Amino acid sequence: SYDRGATVAGVVGVGRLITGMDRGLQGMCVNERRHLIVPPHLGYGSIGVAGLIPPDATLYFDVVMLDIWNKNDKLQITTLSKPERCNRTVENSDFVRYHYNGTLLDGTPFDSSYSKDSTYDTYVGTGWLIKGMDQGLLGMCAGEKRSIIIPPFLAYGEKGYGTMIPPQASLVFSVLLVDFHNPKDGVFLEHLEVPESCKRRAVTGDFVRYHYNGTLMDGTLFDSSYSRNHTYNTYIGKGYIIPGMDQGLQGVCMGERRRVVIPPHLAYGENGAGDKIPGSAVLIFDVHIIDFHNPADPVEIETVYRPEGCNVTTRNRDFVHYHYNCSLLDGTKLFSSHDYEKPQEVTLGASKVIEGLNTGLLNMCVGERRVLIVPPHLGHGESGARGVPGSAVLRFEVELISMEEGVPEGYLFIWHGEPPASLYEQMDLNKDGEIPADEFSTFIKTQVAEGKGRLMPSSDPEKVIADMFRNQDRNQDGKITPEELKLKSDEDQEKIHEEL
Repeated sequence: SYDRGATVAGVVGVGRLITGMDRGLQGMCVNERRHLIVPPHLGYGSIGVAGLIPPDATLYFDVVMLDIWNKNDKLQITTLSKPERCNRTVENSDFVRYHYNGTLLDGTPFDSSYSKDSTYDTYVGTGWLIKGMDQGLLGMCAGEKRSIIIPPFLAYGEKGYGTMIPPQASLVFSVLLVDFHNPKDGVFLEHLEVPESCKRRAVTGDFVRYHYNGTLMDGTLFDSSYSRNHTYNTYIGKGYIIPGMDQGLQGVCMGERRRVVIPPHLAYGENGAGDKIPGSAVLIFDVHIIDFHNPADPVEIETVYRPEGCNVTTRNRDFVHYHYNCSLLDGTKLFSSHDYEKPQEVTLGASKVIEGLNTGLLNMCVGERRVLIVPPHLGHGESGARGVPGSAVLRFEVELISMEEGVPEGYLFIWHGEPPASLYEQMDLNKDGEIPADEFSTFIKTQVAEGKGRLMPSSDPEKVIADMFRNQDRNQDGKITPEELKLKSDEDQEKIHEEL
């Protein structure tokens, strides 16, 4: 047979072979080698074969068994390894991606996907594969390894295939199923950890900040936000991310951990992405939601404690002292007034703190405690600030320590009643016709002490009075003359007339 370059194929024990060969092949294993001595009466007898085998010849055969099969054979499937987790197995009409080594029954290799550095990708049960492989892949889990022995009538039969697979050859495939999906598949969600408290769930139009690990179904990591030490920040439901993730992030809670399994038609399709995501790959994202907000969100205010009998509350222009703790929604601590000797102080409405905190400090009583949830558009915005990530939602715990009633915007001092009719004469304490800084300061302090007026609240009243004097000393010669002294209300009225 070696001279002819072709193996001999035949059915044993049905009279198609000489009796000696029929008997001599019985009980042989694949790759077994035998030396058969066949006497004439079990060979070609007294007749022989004209021109080739003389009459009454004893025959010697050196035989190696390459393949054995029976028409009643079925697939031989051996599971070599199987993952612990297996949510779904291969069914007909699924699209599979697998690696394989293909050999003949004697171990002769004929093909391998590994040599091509690419998986074999195809549909199952739709006629794209030989029948034996169509059947042998059914019921497999992603990550499972199988040995599949296919008899020739479920493979390439009497014709074989090309030069590598001879006729009537049994095939042995060692298969690793990388992943699979069905074109009808949607996103599969697995809720790994959901916080007990979930006041609101994310919806289309929300801006979400989350960490993620992205893997293929065989566990290969293709991307991770953790490696960049930065959350992934995006709007959901608006097409900024792959459709599967747009769907998979709907309904998340802050702090939730969720697994999102995305079929390729909702991810990067047949082409894949870059060097790490193959074509037709199923993607698995393990996400941790840090926070989310909507651009229309207001400050969320929760009153933790409010004293009884509270009649006076804060307004814009009031000067307040307060304590606060500031953190991200994942619990990361950012800042605290308790790290300093004194409480924080600010004039409300003077744009000295972020808008959300200013809003959260309004209408508070002294002693009141609140929790404020401040969305980034009322906080530090997309750019963030030192120590504050961009687009971060902030959580403040605030306590109002004290407050001083403010004055209208643009005023440094207001009268509680009508100002004196002869204001300049009363302010000129030594009656010398001019008012220096010390005289001005003494007069204003007296009015405050007698309850006739009040200064803009500040931690430094001397500076406020100095600013008042500077405003009235029009020519900056260190004294105020009768022509220079004007009430703020009169100045405003003059401006109105000028505009008219």
